[in-house]
Amino acid sequence: MKDKIRSIAAQLASVYPPDEAEALAWWIAEETSGLSRSELLFGCKDTTFLRNTQEIITRLLHFEPIQYIFGHTLWNGLDLKVNSATLIPRPETAELVEQISNFLSQGNDYFKFQISNFPIRVLDVGTGSGCIAIALKKRHPEWEVTGIDVSEEAIAVAKENAVRNGVEVGFEQMDIFSDEIERIGTFDIVVSNPPYICEQEKASMRKNVLEYEPASALFVPDNDPLVFYRRIAELRLGSYLFFEINEAFASEMEALLEEKGYTGVQVFRDIYGKSRIIQGIKSA
Repeated sequence: MKDKIRSIAAQLASVYPPDEAEALAWWIAEETSGLSRSELLFGCKDTTFLRNTQEIITRLLHFEPIQYIFGHTLWNGLDLKVNSATLIPRPETAELVEQISNFLSQGNDYFKFQISNFPIRVLDVGTGSGCIAIALKKRHPEWEVTGIDVSEEAIAVAKENAVRNGVEVGFEQMDIFSDEIERIGTFDIVVSNPPYICEQEKASMRKNVLEYEPASALFVPDNDPLVFYRRIAELRLGSYLFFEINEAFASEMEALLEEKGYTGVQVFRDIYGKSRIIQGIKSA
């Protein structure tokens, strides 16, 4: 089995770093066999299922994300369908979910809800695959969670993912820049991982992102990189606001939220040491 995995990894190593090529080779083996890595290593002698993997390898050599090839990904304890209409969930977005969950349990009364606020109502703006909304609902079944997105295709995927992961989340197609957003109501928590990569950053990005993931969910104009954050902050739809952000604009984001009337603004670093999460509290 190891020899077969090494053979696949060797093919992939022409375009991927060695560690990533090996990880992709194991992913192919696990997905095509339906077995875990330990089962493959210690209990599986039959490698015939690996004979039909050349198409997968070829697609990977053209930088197509393996998550799109197999149509799903495991993220933050969830099995999520993904396709070209949705971003592939990242580890730092799982940290955003963690931050929201943790802030309710903090001892500081400044960050606690009064009992009259329950059940907590949460809005996920630009929900994409629904990963944030579904992860929050999975952790907190008592919460009322809604996800909105401008993409009809993304909303269809998010709805399927809610069923796939056994939770009830309300998903709706909606454009935050249209007047229809006014009918959405108000929430206790608003969370968003909106587009935040500047167009000028494309030159340093990998082909698997640039050529396959939806550009509308990734990029913002160089001359207005905070356009989505500004709109969401101006709407003042929630008492508590949480964003995933571009680390290059952390100080600008702090200033923006304070300008829009939010207090207790804090920036948190992700596992890579980058300023990635910001939170604020709507003033009265």
